[in-house]
Amino acid sequence: MINHCTILGLPLQAGTGRGGCLMGPDAFRTAGLGEVITTQGFGLSDLGNLPFPIDVPEVLGPAHLKKLPEIVAWTRDIQVRTAELAALDTFPIFIGGDHSMAAGTLTGLAQAAAAIGRPQFVLWLDAHPDINTLTSTLSGHLHGTPMAYALGMPSFEDIFPPVPAPLDPANICMIGLRSVDLAEHHFIRDLGIDVYDMRRIDELGAVKPMEAFLQRVAVANGLLHVSFDVDFLDPGIAPAVGTTVPGGATFREAHLIMEMIHDSGLATSLELTELNPFLDIRGKTATLMCDLTASLLGRKVLDRRTRGW
Repeated sequence: MINHCTILGLPLQAGTGRGGCLMGPDAFRTAGLGEVITTQGFGLSDLGNLPFPIDVPEVLGPAHLKKLPEIVAWTRDIQVRTAELAALDTFPIFIGGDHSMAAGTLTGLAQAAAAIGRPQFVLWLDAHPDINTLTSTLSGHLHGTPMAYALGMPSFEDIFPPVPAPLDPANICMIGLRSVDLAEHHFIRDLGIDVYDMRRIDELGAVKPMEAFLQRVAVANGLLHVSFDVDFLDPGIAPAVGTTVPGGATFREAHLIMEMIHDSGLATSLELTELNPFLDIRGKTATLMCDLTASLLGRKVLDRRTRGW
C-alpha cells in the first residue's frame, strides 16, 4: 500500500460563472489538509499550485461557451502533470478549483492506467454528472463538460487535446446526482453509466451501491479515482459552493462512503473540487472536506475529537 501523498493545487475558476474557486487550494491548506495527511501516518509532498497556463491556444467553438481557450490550456497542462504524478509511487490529491479540472485529471489518470495495462475506474460524487458536450451545454460553463470529454464523446475533437485513453462508461459510478440536464439524462442512459441519484440512496442507502462498485473495481484489478465535488454534500453542512442543490449527502453518508473506500484499499487518487471559500462560513466547508479526506485515509469514528467553534 502506498504510504505517501502528493498534493497539487489547481487554482482555476474559468469553468464556472462565479469567482472564488481559484482560492480553493489555499483554503484546503489553511483548513489543515496537510496535517490531516501526516496525522494519518502518510508522508507528504505539497507541490504548490499549478501555475496559470502560459500558452493559451487560439481555439474556436460554439459561441456560447465561456472562456474556452483558457479551459483548453488548463486541461492540457493538468493532463500532462497528472499523468506524470500517476506514474509515481504516491497517492495524488488534486485540490481545486472548479470541476473543469477533471477534464485534465481524468484523462491524465486514464492515460497512466492504460500505460500499465490496468482499467481506470471513477467514483463520481457530485450533484451533477458534468457530462454535457460542447454543443449540448445550455449554460456554456465548462465545469459541466469534463466527464463527456474524458469519455471521448463528440464535439471536443480539434478543440481540446486528444484523449489518449477514453474512460469506459462501465467503469464509472455516479453517486449523489440531483441536477441533471435533459441531454445529460439521455447520454447517461445511452452509455449505461451506473448512477445512484439521491432518491436511490434514500431507498437503498449508501452501503449496497458502494459495495457493488468496489467489488467491480477489485475483480478487474482496477485503479480507483475519487472525484469529490463539494456540492455532493447538502448545502446545509457545506455552503461553500456556487452550485448548491438541496437534498445532498449528509455528514454520516459522506463519512460512510469515504470509510468504505478506505476499507477497500482500492483508491489510488483523489480530487476535491468546487470549494469556493468566498461563500464559506468560518471555514466549515473546507474543514469538513479535510475531515472526509481523513476518513478516506483511515481515520475512524472513534478517532474524532469534539471541535469547539
